[in-house]
Amino acid sequence: MMKVFRSMVLVSSDPQSMLHGAEEVFQRFQAEIKAFGLEDEVTVSMVGDIGRHDVFPLVIIYPEAVTYGPVGVDQVHAIVEEHLYKGRVIPEFQASVRELSGRIAWLNARKGTVPAEQRIVLERAGLIDPTSIEDYILHDGYAALGKVLTEMTPMDVIGEIQKSGLKGRGGAGFPTGLKWSFVSKANGDKKYVICNADESEPGTFKDRVILEGDPFSILEAMTIAAFAVGADEGYIYVRGEYALAQERLIQAIEQAKEYGFLGKGIFGTSFNFDIHVHSGAGAYICGEETALLESIEGKRGEPRIRPPYPTTHGLWGKPTLINNVETLANVPAIIRHGAEWYRQFGTPSSPGTKVYTVLGNVNVTGLIEVPMGITLREVIAIYARGMKNNRAFKLAQTGGSSGSVIPASLQDTPMDFDSYARAGVSLGSGALLICDEDTCVVDLARVLLNFFRRESCGKCTPCRVGTERAWYLLKRISEGQGALKDLEELLDLSDNLYQLSNCGLGQTAGTPIRDILKHFRAEVEAHIRLGVCPAGVCPMHEEIPASPVIA
Repeated sequence: MMKVFRSMVLVSSDPQSMLHGAEEVFQRFQAEIKAFGLEDEVTVSMVGDIGRHDVFPLVIIYPEAVTYGPVGVDQVHAIVEEHLYKGRVIPEFQASVRELSGRIAWLNARKGTVPAEQRIVLERAGLIDPTSIEDYILHDGYAALGKVLTEMTPMDVIGEIQKSGLKGRGGAGFPTGLKWSFVSKANGDKKYVICNADESEPGTFKDRVILEGDPFSILEAMTIAAFAVGADEGYIYVRGEYALAQERLIQAIEQAKEYGFLGKGIFGTSFNFDIHVHSGAGAYICGEETALLESIEGKRGEPRIRPPYPTTHGLWGKPTLINNVETLANVPAIIRHGAEWYRQFGTPSSPGTKVYTVLGNVNVTGLIEVPMGITLREVIAIYARGMKNNRAFKLAQTGGSSGSVIPASLQDTPMDFDSYARAGVSLGSGALLICDEDTCVVDLARVLLNFFRRESCGKCTPCRVGTERAWYLLKRISEGQGALKDLEELLDLSDNLYQLSNCGLGQTAGTPIRDILKHFRAEVEAHIRLGVCPAGVCPMHEEIPASPVIA
């Protein structure tokens, strides 16, 4: 199990900080922490640019999120003795909040836990035995379900979820409580609750960690949702490659039935609910909710025409609630602690936390859970410990293949649904691919479109033909055969994919094209006008065959 420290000390290591003695400050912190016998309780690290450009070096201490600066070597002893040893903040050493940038001022004002441990969704993952319902119960498991069935009505539950402001974490950001209310009000003597665990987005593995590390939380959340909307049967649609997750879910369902938390007469009430695990077969398209429904029904996984929507005409034509794994994992904590508690985290318009997978050209990759509204700069500097080999940050993709391409100019934009929408980008599913200056945007878009053309189900012409044609044009450009008129055709293809495709796969397939031409057009044009790849990635000047005939 990962070692847990009670405090984290971060010393800025941007070039100006290094010139002002950051390395010596860092070494003195290490020495003083050891002298006070705190090396098993306090960790100290150096991080890159964290947004402050007038005070050097800057020191941030968690869990209090206190910012000191400028810090000299002669101040370190006092900070360690007073703050880390005695627990007393030193106001006269603190950097003025008024001098901080907006996002760092927000960081400085935060209270609570060490940022990497500010967990709601991943609260138990890695801490409990995921195969033991007893261990889950010892860590507040099924307390929320007990509260729901003994103290609340279905409308009370839906009202609490609506007040919490929880939005879908699968990428769309639709208000969860509103979706629950739609299913609750739908006419039908049979209703279903489905957990979408078909996590096929490249670079995304957050749902797998939840399912493998805390499977009972999903069962509890689905049971709460079923009570709220009036369902008596549920399905967990799991990516076929997630064998361990499926095994643990099946085992968890068996134990929950033994304890009376699933099946008939749950908690001694008249409420009945059963859950089935359905394994996917490797089709990316089945992550789209209506294609998922078709797959469960035993049909080819292809999206349905909408309307009608699953909330009224879902599985086998019955009202169906479909939520993503991460969305559901928030529910038990919201019910236990209340909506107001949940709204302490994140931003007013996007409350709560978000789980991200951090990948790419950074020093530390992996899974983090952070408040909504954090910035890319903070994620890279604090959680990923900076760019690898001190290379410059160029761009990030925020949601796997279908996510937006975020340039460095937007790295201080709060990562929440509304802020990103205003900036013209999307938050996506939570896969952060961090790329340095050696990344070629043409090559990146070509790889992404190759994925989409392979994964298109082929049902609708805009997606089937559009993704193939877009990939071919990008391949031409990457191999030195492109023309400027190709860029206008790519923009038209991107627009047509968004406007005319039948489902989210086709609608978002053109996103990387749109974003690279908006933010990196000069680099794309260099491939055409100058015949060079500025990043030195694309092969250039290679003959490629003519465009294939597409039926």
